[in-house]
Amino acid sequence: MQLSSLLTKFNEPETLKMAKLGRELRAQGIDVTDLSLGEPDFDTPDHIKEAAKRAIDANYSHYTPVAGYLDLREAVCTKLMRDNGLAYTPEQIVVSTGAKQSIANTVLSIVDQGDEVVIPTPYWVTYSEIVRLAGGVVKLVKTSIDNGYKITPEELEAAITDKTRLFMFSSPCNPTGALYTRDELAGLVKVFEKHPDVFIMSDEIYEHINFQGKHESIAQFESVKDRVILINGLSKGFAMTGWRLGYVAAPVAVAKASEKIQGQMTSGATAITQRAAIAALTGDLKPTDEMVAQFKQRRARVMELLAEMPGVVCNEPPGAFYVFPDVHAYFGKKTPAGELIENADDLCMYLLNTAHVSTVTGRAFGEPNCIRISFANSIEKIDAGFGKIKKALEVLT
Repeated sequence: MQLSSLLTKFNEPETLKMAKLGRELRAQGIDVTDLSLGEPDFDTPDHIKEAAKRAIDANYSHYTPVAGYLDLREAVCTKLMRDNGLAYTPEQIVVSTGAKQSIANTVLSIVDQGDEVVIPTPYWVTYSEIVRLAGGVVKLVKTSIDNGYKITPEELEAAITDKTRLFMFSSPCNPTGALYTRDELAGLVKVFEKHPDVFIMSDEIYEHINFQGKHESIAQFESVKDRVILINGLSKGFAMTGWRLGYVAAPVAVAKASEKIQGQMTSGATAITQRAAIAALTGDLKPTDEMVAQFKQRRARVMELLAEMPGVVCNEPPGAFYVFPDVHAYFGKKTPAGELIENADDLCMYLLNTAHVSTVTGRAFGEPNCIRISFANSIEKIDAGFGKIKKALEVLT
């Protein structure tokens, strides 16, 4: 059976692959501690669920506008002004079935065959694969742990060529939790001002999972705002991963292009989720604040546990709910069964199959010396999982 050659241009997301392998082991009766998936372990707040129930009773069961209900897009604009001081109009907003679709719409709207897309590493696994799907050329810029895994203006300038069409980054970052300050963003903006043909995709899905204070968006700089495509959604900050709703705030031309592409892919997002989203975006943020407070406690515990593991180097993440430790000190060692740990892929599979803890290889994020570990789990499960990791590392020789 011959399938499309398109399938050879991109890979399965390692995050989903590890989750799948973990489920397969659980189906065999094995107790697997999941520290791989980027999903809050909290339930959706009650006021959001109540809004969804009211929508069902009000018969919101029909096709929705491709770009989203007008009052939802107005709610997005209200949120952006209230939380970020950013002025947008509803025609600049497109609501999608998750932020991943919003990112795909953006890339497909902007990138042509052969266009270069600059992505600082580490980066979320899907960025590069969507660029390849669009026929673009991925240009990775390696950042360093010494600089908090953030690209500098000098590194950005060196990466941009006359073929550069798009720059993609996230703040807070998945997988490192890196958080750009206003001054750091201002430095990048000075570079972009010299390159008016380069679009900027700012993924801000972890906006609320911020342990440092006020979130800063690159869209606040008027000199580049007309080239910024802001990505956000409900999954992380409102514990609504399964509801599937993301959105873009973008220049009108990009928003219209995204709407056109989405119209041929999925049409509009689910009606019930859209009504619930209005409640999430305009309602009380207390449940979100309480969730973030617990993430902060877990982060502290995770850093304590990592400090007990010789050879592991890790920054304390200022945002998101992951740690991204450098574990290359364990490469070249052997397991009790005599298997060689050559790289992060091998280490993750060893931890899964022997310690029964699921993590994700850093190679998938553009940093092969690291692994990603999620602390979107209870303290009890974090203690159990890290305890198993520590024991598994101790027996490597």
